[in-house]
Amino acid sequence: MPDTARPMSPTFAAPIAEQIWDMKYRLKTADGTPLDADMDATWDRIARALTVPEGDPATWEPSFRAALQDFRFLPAGRIVAGAGTDRSVTLFNCFVMGTIEDSMSGIFTALREAALTLQQGGGIGYDFSTIRPKGAGVTGVAADASGPLSFMDVWDAMCRTIMSAGSRRGAMMATLRCDHPDVLDFVAAKSDPARLRMFNLSVLVTDPFMDAVAADADWPLVFGGTTYRTLRARDLWDAIMQATYEYAEPGVIFIDRINAANNLSYAETIAATNPCGEQPLPPYGACLLGSVNLARLVRDPFTDDARLDLEELADLTGTAIRMMDNVVDASRFPLPAQADEARAKRRIGLGVTGLADALAMCGLRYGASDAVAATGDWLEVIANAAYATSARLAKEKGAFPLYDREAILAAPMVQRLSDDTRALIAEHGLRNALLTSIAPTGTISLLAGNVSSGIEPIFAHEYTRKVLQPDGTRTEETVQDYAVALWREMRGDAPLPDHMVRVADLTPADHVAMQAAAQKWIDSSISKTINVPAGIDFAAFKDVYLQAWAQGCKGCTTYRPNAVTGSVLSEEPNESAPVPATTITFADPLDRPARLTGETYKIKWPQSEHALYITINDITLNGQRRPFEIFVNSKNMEHFAWTVALTRMISAVFRRGGDVSFVVEELKAVFDPRGGAWVQGKYVPSILAAIGGVIERHMVATGFLKGEGLGLKADPVDPSAAQAPGPACPNCGSFDLHMVEGCATCGNCGYSRCG
Repeated sequence: MPDTARPMSPTFAAPIAEQIWDMKYRLKTADGTPLDADMDATWDRIARALTVPEGDPATWEPSFRAALQDFRFLPAGRIVAGAGTDRSVTLFNCFVMGTIEDSMSGIFTALREAALTLQQGGGIGYDFSTIRPKGAGVTGVAADASGPLSFMDVWDAMCRTIMSAGSRRGAMMATLRCDHPDVLDFVAAKSDPARLRMFNLSVLVTDPFMDAVAADADWPLVFGGTTYRTLRARDLWDAIMQATYEYAEPGVIFIDRINAANNLSYAETIAATNPCGEQPLPPYGACLLGSVNLARLVRDPFTDDARLDLEELADLTGTAIRMMDNVVDASRFPLPAQADEARAKRRIGLGVTGLADALAMCGLRYGASDAVAATGDWLEVIANAAYATSARLAKEKGAFPLYDREAILAAPMVQRLSDDTRALIAEHGLRNALLTSIAPTGTISLLAGNVSSGIEPIFAHEYTRKVLQPDGTRTEETVQDYAVALWREMRGDAPLPDHMVRVADLTPADHVAMQAAAQKWIDSSISKTINVPAGIDFAAFKDVYLQAWAQGCKGCTTYRPNAVTGSVLSEEPNESAPVPATTITFADPLDRPARLTGETYKIKWPQSEHALYITINDITLNGQRRPFEIFVNSKNMEHFAWTVALTRMISAVFRRGGDVSFVVEELKAVFDPRGGAWVQGKYVPSILAAIGGVIERHMVATGFLKGEGLGLKADPVDPSAAQAPGPACPNCGSFDLHMVEGCATCGNCGYSRCG
């Protein structure tokens, strides 16, 4: 009987893991020549890079390297990809940007800072509550303010065009206070399936608001000391819940609870989080992430003696904390203010992954009372080991510059630690103001052998994945969850035990109980998605958020399959399902009938003297109307060459049939560096984006498209199908997207997006 899970490095558990390493994390030259020979070489590179801040690097490299071996400690993807390279990228995952000044110059200064941060690979969070509401007067210009949502549209357009390091689109979080006059518009923003797709949205919910909901009291919407409107608190709460029920956003952040529990409450006020919500941060705050892989620390799995090795967990946590503390000194930062903030507080976020697998290997059912208790026990070990290590580092290297002994010792998290840990802190201080966080680990977890992600349950026991081969072909393989694969290795074809549940087997209460148990020992926050069935009624759905509030969570995010975002949870695509009659393969171009019908649209671009006229002709196949060709005409000769090229290329794509909705996504992502324009009250980043918008509206009007909420892509409507297959992955086109820790993650190619 194996004592622990099988070794994983340098041999990958599955071809997809090696592909992810090669595509995302393997160091290569500019021409694509590999420099990392294998996964061991990648670990060597990271270990060496993180010893540089040490006075005696050679002493620490072996222990750093041992922590990485067999995927026991998993630094966040930014570190794996960027440490030990000469790339001008940050090793920090995400940032909360500076407070937005309520002026045109302040807003666009903030926009520029956001672009610079996204360009270097960092996701960003912003609180838009500081921008005056729509309709408020603007002094000196005899005009009314357009409100925070109009400027969020500008951010959204900018983010579409900024490619983050590692070819990732930038991710953003927008927050708005529950007492801002535009909060109802903010709550409803994602009802438009094409709007603010680069953002996650969350409402900052205060303690007084929750008290008002409980008392069924009135709630004023206030800005700058002026009350713009008063409504029932329960009406606003229901609006937030109804929006989340119908299209999965906004989430809620219990902001007063976050500030009250913050170790640094004496030095900062938090009003925003990073894009996935696990790091509430002050202006210019940065999140540095890493995870202990609990699935690698189980001894005698699937036996009566199965247990997590708590001594190894504590030792591994200590090494991981030292490595992450060194990243603060080793990383670049997009902005000087971000570097100053990070070094003044040395905030890090060590979390876990593989929790559900570890529970399954120990015979515990995710969400059950014994699993909840075990989760709390394991994370208590991590918390004490992390804080004790930080205290020893403070003795060796000095406490973080803003350390305040009395305030830190009085912080709620520190009060929960063991007597021995508190004594160390009292004697030596802390090297890091905050130490723990549970972040999304989707791609890194796949790299580690498809361990369960973060503290999420096992999504599926196994599924079929298509793997791209070097010659461009794709092969199919069955990918198993890490714990399931270990069970098969040990027990062959024996039925899986009943306690090895999947997300589909759980109740919302199971999710909340696990999140609350983890939150007690996490000083920052947790990225987790509470997946609920499509058929849950609204009253029961609202209870999920109230349970999260009552049990001490710092926020709540749910996902219910819905008409706007689609049925994102898809355990295994039905490969045998018939192809809709309206789908035509790429190799079969359509013949042009002698007569076609269509529509002509006019675009008056503010920066052009002459209007553009766009004609889209359609063809009807098997009862469905679909686009066949497009003509773009203008009297402006400056546009002649590119309009002809656009006409020919888009028409060629349309005539090939199939799902051509990606044309809309690509055009609407074009950002003109000279600046876009306001058209019909909405910011459009370029004239090509405006054309994309026309094509999108035409496709929707003719019934060819329906909105799905991931980017601007939409699924073709098949009238004969009872239910559309769900949103397609923008990277590989498969319908195997599921929601994990607030991120849309593709089970086919490993694509992940948290924006």
